[in-house]
Amino acid sequence: MTLRIDITGMPPERLRFAVSPLAELAAMLHALAGTAHHPRFAAWAAGVRGALRPELAERLQEAEFLWRSSRADFLLPARPKGSLKQELDDVDAIDDEAYVLSALVTTCGSNRVHFGDASPLTDAGARERALEQAQARGAVQEAFAERLLTDPGVVRRRVRETLEQCGEAFFEAAWADVVPRLAADVQVKTSLREREGIGPALASVSSAVTLAARADGDASIVVDKLQDNATRARTDGVTLIPTVFGSPHLVAVHARGWRPVMQYPAAEPGAAEHAVSMDVIERRLQALSHPVRLRLVRTLARSPHTTGELAAAWELTAPEVSRHLAVMRKAGLLVAERRGRYVYYSLDASALTALGTDLLSAMLR
Repeated sequence: MTLRIDITGMPPERLRFAVSPLAELAAMLHALAGTAHHPRFAAWAAGVRGALRPELAERLQEAEFLWRSSRADFLLPARPKGSLKQELDDVDAIDDEAYVLSALVTTCGSNRVHFGDASPLTDAGARERALEQAQARGAVQEAFAERLLTDPGVVRRRVRETLEQCGEAFFEAAWADVVPRLAADVQVKTSLREREGIGPALASVSSAVTLAARADGDASIVVDKLQDNATRARTDGVTLIPTVFGSPHLVAVHARGWRPVMQYPAAEPGAAEHAVSMDVIERRLQALSHPVRLRLVRTLARSPHTTGELAAAWELTAPEVSRHLAVMRKAGLLVAERRGRYVYYSLDASALTALGTDLLSAMLR
C-alpha cells in the first residue's frame, strides 16, 4: 500500500524542506494524546499534563482527534512561516468548506470521507453522512462535527484559541529547545537536494520514501502508507517538514486542492539511519513463521553451526536445511562465516532485537 505523488517535470527546488512551528505543535499534541507511541516523551507529557489548566485540558480533549491518530491537513502548513501566529493566520485564510472537509477526515476517523460535489455545509445528505460517520467514532466526535457543521466560524475560533493557549502553556519552551535541531536537519537535506538531486534527498528522509523514475520521464514520490492513494504535485511542489516530537511517525497530507506535505522524523544527532523498510520487516516475519526455521534460529542463537550440523541436530536433510537458511539469509537474519572448508551460520541478534526484545528472549531460552 502506498501514497504516490506525481512529480513529473517538477523542478528540484519545488521539493522544499522547511521548519514549521504549527506542525511541531501538532506533533507535541499527538505525543500528549498518544504516549504509548512516544515513550521517550512520557516524562515530558506527564509534566505538561500535570501543569495544564483544567479549561485547556478540557479543550484539548474535545478536539484531540484532530491530531491523535491522523493529522488535519491545516495543521501541516504547505508554506511554513517563521512563527505560530503567522501560520495560524494562514489557517484563518482557508475557506470554511476546505477547513471543514479537512477536519472531518480526522473527526470521522477515515481518509475516505468523500461527498462528491456535495458540501456537508449546504447539502443535507452529505451532512447526514458526515454526522453518521462521526457518531460511529464516539460522542465527542459527533458533538464536534455537529458544532462544526452548524457554525464553522465558532469552532474555528475555538480551535485557534486552544492552539494559542498551548503555545503559552508548553509549546514555546519546548520549541526553543528543538528548533535548532529542526533547522539543521532542513539545511542538511536542502544541501543534499541541491548537490545530488531529489532521489538522495528523499532517501535521507526515511526508508519509507522513495523516488520512482521511469525512462519516459515520469516520476513519482512513493510513500509507504496504509492506504493506496495518489495525488499530483507537478506545479505546486511538495513540502517536507522535520519533527522531533512526531518521531517515529511519517505523516502525509494530500487532500484534493492542497499541496502535499510530509512530516518526517528529524535525524538523531550523531546517529546513523537504521530504519528498515516494510518489505524487509515482512520478509523477516515470514522467515520466522515456519516452525523448522524457528528451531534453526534457536539453535543458531546459541552458537554458529554448519549446514551439516544443523541437519544432524534436527534430523533433516542438508538440502532442506540449505533452503531454510537461504530464506533467513535473504531476510537479513543470519551471518555466514567461512572457516576453511566449512561455512558457519550464526544469528544476527541485532536484527532479531529490532523486531522485539520478547522475540529475542524467546529465541535465547
